[in-house]
Amino acid sequence: MFRFHKSLDILTLFHKATSPTSMRLATVLRQASAAASETSTTDQASDHTAQSNAARRPEFTLQITEDPPTPDQLRTILQYVGPQRIGSVIKGATDENEALLRFKENAETFQWPVVVDWNNGKAAVGENGSEILKMVNALPK
Repeated sequence: MFRFHKSLDILTLFHKATSPTSMRLATVLRQASAAASETSTTDQASDHTAQSNAARRPEFTLQITEDPPTPDQLRTILQYVGPQRIGSVIKGATDENEALLRFKENAETFQWPVVVDWNNGKAAVGENGSEILKMVNALPK
């Protein structure tokens, strides 16, 4: 029987190399990506049945970019975080239109780092590392 394989989820870290928070997140996300793609083999000395059967996030593609988001990406990110958190993505913005205008005028208003799970419609801003880990480790619905 023929069936289509589901493509891997894509997580993007909008990364600022000069930010310690962003550097920590990049490391954590790389580790999470490696753990998600890691599988045990039958020739290993110990029994990995419990690990293999445990619910864990499927493998995903991690993109790390130092480029700011495009206006379309920013619009999507703002929708994912919701109206109450727009100011945490674009400094000083209170709504989507203001955020887009501020970003267009000055890309430095973007609050790095931001992690986006494009396939599952989630985004988290870097000041809350536990929120990002929760998002990364959540099983897709």
